[in-house]
Amino acid sequence: MKPFRFKQLVSVAKDEWRYWFRSKLALSVLVIGLVLTLSSVVVTASNMMELSHDRHALQNSAEETFLDQPDRHPHRMVHYGHYAFRVPSPLSVLDPGVDAYTGNSIFLEGHRQNSAMFADQRQGTALTKLGNLSPAFIVQVLAPLLLILIGYSAMSRERESDTLNFILSQGTSIFTLIGGKLLALFSIIALILLPLSMSGILAIAQGESVIATLGFLLGYLLYLVAWALLVLLCSTLFSKNSESFTALAFVWILLCVVMPRVASTTAATAVPSASKLETDFAVIAQLRKLGDGHNASDPAFNQLKASLLAQYNVDTVEELPINFRGAVASASEAELTGVLNEFAEQGMSKELSQTQVARQFGWLSPMVAVRSLSMITAGTSIETHHRFLRETESLRFDFVQALNKVHVEQLSYADDMNRNSSADAAQRARVDAKNWKILEDFNFEVDSASDRLQRSLLAYWQIILWLAGLLICIRWAGRRLS
Repeated sequence: MKPFRFKQLVSVAKDEWRYWFRSKLALSVLVIGLVLTLSSVVVTASNMMELSHDRHALQNSAEETFLDQPDRHPHRMVHYGHYAFRVPSPLSVLDPGVDAYTGNSIFLEGHRQNSAMFADQRQGTALTKLGNLSPAFIVQVLAPLLLILIGYSAMSRERESDTLNFILSQGTSIFTLIGGKLLALFSIIALILLPLSMSGILAIAQGESVIATLGFLLGYLLYLVAWALLVLLCSTLFSKNSESFTALAFVWILLCVVMPRVASTTAATAVPSASKLETDFAVIAQLRKLGDGHNASDPAFNQLKASLLAQYNVDTVEELPINFRGAVASASEAELTGVLNEFAEQGMSKELSQTQVARQFGWLSPMVAVRSLSMITAGTSIETHHRFLRETESLRFDFVQALNKVHVEQLSYADDMNRNSSADAAQRARVDAKNWKILEDFNFEVDSASDRLQRSLLAYWQIILWLAGLLICIRWAGRRLS
């Protein structure tokens, strides 16, 4: 009986495909959907590969430019600064995630923590933003609509044309009929995921983990199967095609358009955060208490002065074997960085809390769940961006303090204080350019595959719950018709 039942499933699926080929609307929608998905994969992959090449080149150029600077005062190099670029992860060709909004490079300089720059969406116009259809967006939002347009009449047309009773009377069970229709829709899902799978292979060739890539594709497979079940459920519940389509259109708008915006609005309300202007004023007020690191006579550094005089057993800063101005700059940078890091961590904590609140709406919308899963497994989520900020800040602090060490050890206090008295004095206040060889190669990598998959477990459970719930509802709806 089992082989015979499987043959029945395949027979129903083949009959569904014959209907789609006869229906110009279904065939046109299928072709348009496949072309749109494939073209978005090709365009996004091309853009990401170009970005990766450009950022590698820019990172090398920034390092070479820094090293090629002539003899200078070391503090001039602190303000000259350096750039750090984030190369796109291999799976970002499918889902750019937050990278398109947060920026991909940071200018590193003393006394400041700059935000990331050159975000694609910030630089684009309204038209380019609308035109930026990533593969992830197409599969998350447009693929369910494709399944609706193709399959909304899968069961309802059998009832509307009075062929359902005839089919059942021939010995075909209602669940075999539903299963065959689901098999046909599953073949559509396989076609939709084919371009993504090809890009996944390309990502693996570029160094992406096989486990992370399979986890990414599995998430989308479960998501689209959930939508196929939802389409069959509505088509089974309603006896007319128009009713089924109307219900599915309403559900699509609710789950794919309304719910994600409700999630983001609720997150911003539940976890309010200060505006950038308010944060900047708070940071400035806190930094004023630390003293001016450019002024060695600032009273804020009297304790440092007394400590150094006692350590080296001398009476004046001129007698110190080190440059007191450099020591002040180093101590000031350490204190300033502590304050900046405190505010930065507070801001990132608020952003992460808002994201976690929004992700809870995955229990109410599979689209919210797969969006979170997609960004996490692709390495383009807010957690990865936060790690990029922390690593670049560590790079900034190390590079500034290395220059401050040069200031302390390679430049005398007398030459430093008299640097503006004459041209010769200004020349003596410069150090050899070989001291600029302090930069470490910066190569940001996404989180490990195990960390990303562990972080995406909530989204998997949310989609699995939707699958279980839909299967139960379809079983109940099928029993009503049998």
